[in-house]
Amino acid sequence: MVALSSLQSLHSLIRMNSYSSSSSSSHKSFLTRRKSIFFASSVLASFLHFYPVSTPSFQFARAEEDEFEQEEEQVVHLFQETSPSVVFIRDLEIVKNSNGMNEIMSTEDGGAKVEGTGSGFIWDKTGHIVTNYHVVAKLATDTSGLQRCEVLLVDANGSSFTKEGKIIGFDPAYDLAILKVDMERNELKPAVLGTSHDLHVGQSCFAIGNPYGYENTLTTGVVSGLGREIPSPNGKAIRGAIQTDAAINSGNSGGPLIDSYGHVIGVNTATFTRKGSGISSGVNFAIPIDTVVRIVPYLIVYGTPYTDSM
Repeated sequence: MVALSSLQSLHSLIRMNSYSSSSSSSHKSFLTRRKSIFFASSVLASFLHFYPVSTPSFQFARAEEDEFEQEEEQVVHLFQETSPSVVFIRDLEIVKNSNGMNEIMSTEDGGAKVEGTGSGFIWDKTGHIVTNYHVVAKLATDTSGLQRCEVLLVDANGSSFTKEGKIIGFDPAYDLAILKVDMERNELKPAVLGTSHDLHVGQSCFAIGNPYGYENTLTTGVVSGLGREIPSPNGKAIRGAIQTDAAINSGNSGGPLIDSYGHVIGVNTATFTRKGSGISSGVNFAIPIDTVVRIVPYLIVYGTPYTDSM
């Protein structure tokens, strides 16, 4: 509308200057028309300079919006596809009922003592679950028979259910442990395993877990570093760890670190926190999946890690 009004004004200006006086000579009238046209052209050029055509910019902005929407849809789809393979783990302590007998009380009844929480992911359809050793350390070292592990899962049909997890193997040197849940009627969706030897700093990664008990939490980030060294529960060093800025907090331990294709590239294990704050510093670590793939089969079969003497 502004451009149309301006052009109409310019057209009127040309007409007024062209027919201002009938007594002027033909030569003078011709010069006047030339000046009017020149003046109108200058004004129009200035107008176009300050009000450029907006169509290309609009198309570029729309293209950016479409790209952002596509990226968001990819992340949403990624979470929907991978989260059913992630489990929520609770460490429970048996309490005595009114008859003085040891009994596992449901957490919903308020009678069970929750001593810790963590995450894990489904390894296979037979019910094996990978998690961190430090998540289930009390169960692994229990000699009193009072420790139990409750696992919250989602089956392949999207139905949630709870099972008791039995520990069948662990390796403190790599902070890994294997739980087994009894699968009678439920069909599980195992996580899709990737590789970690071909990772690059800067590529996107995602952590799914249960920080502070908040189930199915997704955090995003990038691979911040490779080949890091972090301490294990038995004091030895875990070498080759993946560093990421995807938020990992208490309760995320044992959950998967996945790539943009939904493949597990690591097991979330540790985070550096500011002393006394409990707040993540953004420096987090995961055990590389290539290490996990090497160790887990031995834990499932033998219950103990592989050694050269085996």
